Parts: sequence; C-alpha cells; structure tokens
Amino acid sequence: MRFLLPLLLLLSAATVLLPGCEPKEDIVTTDGSARLEFSLDTVKFDTVFVTVGTVSKRLWVYNRNPRAVRVSEISVQSQPGITYSLLVNGDTGNTARDVEIRGKDSLLVLVRATIDPTPNDLKPFRLIDNLRFRTNGNEQQVKILSYGQNAYFHTRDVISRHTVWKADKPHVIFDYALVDSAVTLTIEPGARIYAHAGAALLVGGQLLVNPTYQPTGELKPDNRNFVRFQGDRREEQYANTPGQWAGIWFLSSSRNNVVRFAEIKNSAFGLLVINPRNLRPFPSVTVENATIQNISSAKQAFTNSGLTIGLEGAALLGLSGDFTVRNTLITNCEQYAVFGVQGGNYQFEYCTIANYTVQANRQTPTFLLADAIEVNGRARPAIAPRLTMRNSIVWGNGREGEELAFVNGEQYASNISISTSVLRTKKYDNTGPLGQARNGNILNPLEGQTYLFRSTPYRPRGKTFDYQLDTLSPASNKAVALPGLTTDLLNRPRLSPPDIGAFERKNP
Repeated sequence: MRFLLPLLLLLSAATVLLPGCEPKEDIVTTDGSARLEFSLDTVKFDTVFVTVGTVSKRLWVYNRNPRAVRVSEISVQSQPGITYSLLVNGDTGNTARDVEIRGKDSLLVLVRATIDPTPNDLKPFRLIDNLRFRTNGNEQQVKILSYGQNAYFHTRDVISRHTVWKADKPHVIFDYALVDSAVTLTIEPGARIYAHAGAALLVGGQLLVNPTYQPTGELKPDNRNFVRFQGDRREEQYANTPGQWAGIWFLSSSRNNVVRFAEIKNSAFGLLVINPRNLRPFPSVTVENATIQNISSAKQAFTNSGLTIGLEGAALLGLSGDFTVRNTLITNCEQYAVFGVQGGNYQFEYCTIANYTVQANRQTPTFLLADAIEVNGRARPAIAPRLTMRNSIVWGNGREGEELAFVNGEQYASNISISTSVLRTKKYDNTGPLGQARNGNILNPLEGQTYLFRSTPYRPRGKTFDYQLDTLSPASNKAVALPGLTTDLLNRPRLSPPDIGAFERKNP
C-alpha cells in the first residue's frame, strides 16, 4: 500500500506526456473508396412559375464510413434558364466547399430553384440538372428535376378597360389585381388563376367567370373547363392548405358578378362582398356550379374611408351584399361557410354545405346571418337580411350539432324561408322561433348506419372525400323540382323527384 500513491502519481504524469487520442469519427479519411449515400436519387420540384422561387427541398447526405470525410465541393451543374441556391451549414450560395461530415453522421442540404422565362409560352417545360459532391477525388451526383411554366403575371395591376383573361397560360397575382369600376373582367373556360401569399382579386366593376360556358354531358370533378383559383404554391403539401391567399373581394361599386363552373380553394375568404357604408344597390354575386373549399379562420381588419371592421374567414361573406347560389358545394371552412351581416339577400338552391373541419376546433356555426355589426368598435344600426333556401344541405361537425344561427332572428323571422332542406340544428326545430321543421325540412336525420354522404373525414374512403349522397342518404328523392334547374353541379340531369343538395345520384 505504501507504494500505491507514488505509483498513481507516476501514471498520471505519464498520461499528461502521451499524445492526444482523437475520436475515430473525427479523423478525416483520404481513402478514395469512401463514398456518400443520399436520401434521394432525384430532387424533384413540382411545376414552378417562371421568376417565382420554389420552396426549399431537403436532401440528406449520409457518411456511412467510420471516419469523417471532407466534401471538397458541393455545387449545382445548372443550365441556362434556371438558378439554384443551396443552404449548407447555414451558408447560402450555389457552391459549398470543404464541408466535413463526421463518421456515421449526416448533412442536410437545402435546394431552392428559380426558373427564368422562356419562349415556350404555353406548355410546362422540363429542366434536368445535377447536384455534385466531390470527395477524395471522387464525384457523385444527385439529379435535380424541375418543371417550369410561363404565366401572365399581375402585380398590383389596375384593370381599367374591359379585359379577357385567356386560358392559354396561368395567371399569377402578386399583391392584388383590381378591376376598376365601370369595367368588366371576363375569365375564359379552363383558366387557372394562382395568387401569391396574401394576394387578392379585387373587383370594383364586374367579374364574369365562365359566363357563357355550356357543358355537354356529365362532367368530371377535374373537368378542364372549370376555372380554378388557388395559391401559387404547387407542391403537394400545399394542395389543401387553407389561408394561402386572400380570396376574391367585391367592393361597394361592384355589380352583377357571375361565377360559374369554378373552383375556389385554399384562401382566407372565398367570395367576399364588402360594402361597409351599406351603399345601394348592394353589390351582387351569382354563383353556379362551383366548389369553394379549404377556407381559413384568420380574422382580418378592414379599413375603408375611416371605417374599421373585423371579419373572420368565410367561403361566402357578405357585408351588405347579395348572393344567389345554385348547385354549389362548400366544405372545409375553419370558421364560417356562409356569413351574412347588415342586410343582404341570400338565395340558396340545390347547395351542399358540408363543413367538416378536422384541422381546426371550430366554435362557430357553419351558416350565420346577423342584422348588425360593429364598426370602429360601435354597433351600426341593424339592417335585416333576407334568406330563401330550397333543396339544400347545411351540415358539419362544429358547435355540438348546431350549424345554423340567426343573430336577433326573431326580429326578422318573416324574412327567412327554408324549405325541403337537410339541416343540422337543434335550436330551430318545431318549437323554435323560426319553426324550420315545417316546409318539408329534415332536421338532424342521422341515426345508426344512416349516412348523408359517400365519404367524409369521419367516414373516409380513400384519400379524398366525396360529398355526393350515400346510397341510403335521407336527402335522396326528397327535393322539389325547381324551374330552370334541371341539372346538378356536374351537369347530370335531375331526376323526379330530385335529390337535396348539389349532387344528383345516378340511377342504379
């Protein structure tokens, strides 16, 4: 024992004199056989509008070797017409040098692309490039595949004369495109309208979407003649994301607008009439054979001529405006599907409002009308709205089964007529203030294995939802024929008796 302490001191001194031992995974190998592995063999960008950058794509680079490797260069072998940007270890550029990857470790490379305009005006075009990695004299490549698309760009455009937006190329809106008062913007069948983040189509004059299109035969939901409005992010993860753009806004001076055979999706508002001073005649919008979906709940403040109003997202929102809606599907609105306030005439015929919102805890009713609103923090004088609803469905998964609301409805009950419709409401039943169980309405019909629709978020069949009627739907054959409305949303003939909602079931 008396020799133990001197021995430990001697060993400690010897340890100090030994050379440092570097961990094996930090020692950089120069072996030419050391290669990298990648999470993808091809980095793919969906169709990108020229001059508009893509989202960043991720590529993981793996070093499976026990020792570290030094990647002498990471670069993009690009061709004329496209510009790439790489983000590696926090540094941005088109080339990164002397990047070390520890043994058994990985590196994240972010790739972003911007495509230049080309003479190819009409069809999407393909660009193939290579992302190069040079390590110990070896070169490895990962392909980059990009699809570019030329477009008409509208950046703070003021449309001051009668204009037609053609369908030969997509239209992309930045900030806004404004249809001036006393002029008309007509949008051709098959046109594609894309809006950048926060952008809006503002209508002070008249908007005509597919005004003269007359389909022949049954249409498919993806029919190429539908006019489609959505955000400009084309990547798959944005396909059904609400709130990407601001929507279509009709200003106080707007009149006699028509939206036919159209899809509006992924916006903060679908169709918004904003007439804060209650100017008459009210702006009016007719909607036929349309789909409005994926509308966000973000509350926005509008300031106009010193008036400030806060409004929440809705597929159809009228502030002193008139809506006539036929053969239309409205779904997946994080707050309201229909919100009408301070007067207005609302007419719904053969509509399906199926407001399932699985991505948001919705606390609002799907359909709400109110006679007053606060402006500059003070209540404005009440103006009673008018509602006529026939052969329509108001359904959803919010407010514990209450999807219909009339603020101060007792004051304007004589203005409300709902008939032969399917309603999810407990308040407005036989004993409620409006007595909507009369006139052939069906209230809260689902029991046991009875379903309204073919497929919903709570009864999915595949990746998409189908709001056509289920085989045993209580809405089948319960409508009353309406003059002039002989086909459904997809141009299928209405049978006798017809079905309630936007879709007519086919004969067995």
